[in-house]
Amino acid sequence: MTTTTLEAEAGVRARLQFIDPAGPPPVALVKPEGDGQDEHTGRYEYREVLVHDARPEADRFTLDKDGFAFGRAPTAVRNFFDAEEVKRIYYPEVAALIKRATGAAEVVIFDHTCRIDDEAEEESRRVRGPAKIVHNDFTALSAAQRVRDLFPAAEADARLRRRYGSVNLWRPIRGPVETAPLVICGWETLAQDDLVVSERHYPDGRIGRIYTVAHNPKQRWLYFPQMAADEIILLKCFDSATDGTARWTAHGSFQDPTSPPDAAPRESIEVRSMVFF
Repeated sequence: MTTTTLEAEAGVRARLQFIDPAGPPPVALVKPEGDGQDEHTGRYEYREVLVHDARPEADRFTLDKDGFAFGRAPTAVRNFFDAEEVKRIYYPEVAALIKRATGAAEVVIFDHTCRIDDEAEEESRRVRGPAKIVHNDFTALSAAQRVRDLFPAAEADARLRRRYGSVNLWRPIRGPVETAPLVICGWETLAQDDLVVSERHYPDGRIGRIYTVAHNPKQRWLYFPQMAADEIILLKCFDSATDGTARWTAHGSFQDPTSPPDAAPRESIEVRSMVFF
């Protein structure tokens, strides 16, 4: 696809935050929810890219080809900021959606994150802000470690001998999304050399690892404008299959230059799962 064609497609020009691979090793000191933004080492850079409007193509994206999929899904949840209600009602809803989308034999939900694009609300509701750095939630090693964290050693070893993976389900808590929309780069334009292992150091001493993303002009970034509260995005964060199936994607957020001055701050929830085949 030529630059001329890319420029002619619908979308917005926006700045995304990438890792500079020439910088020092990236580490995030993760703060408890509501305590502000995580502290980061490493060197990051904003690069302006064309973020494509993916709505005209929404029906063609699949998890196994692109690493993400778009859809609609009603929910019975009334208050997404009530963690117990989310676990009781939403986790089973999400597990059923992911199982149907992937064909997995089992889906294990292990956590969720609510985000608000408003610092005062983040603090008062004890939630996080939108993730600004483009990234993928797992590396191959950290995905396997997550399975070991969730199950006894013998069971984890047995599960790791079969195909497994991780899928997130993202949805707005209210819509339409007018600020900090989710931005995605699919499997087909995300090269292995674009991915930089980054550590995440948690308050309890646990160390996780994710991929941060270096800018590459071959990457194709996209978003779904004005997402409604009944719309969802499935994001594949890992797949152990190595037969050409999409293994992961990258995602983050950006400040939409078309947002109105009085735009309502984005509110969203992201549920994370491990899937077993």
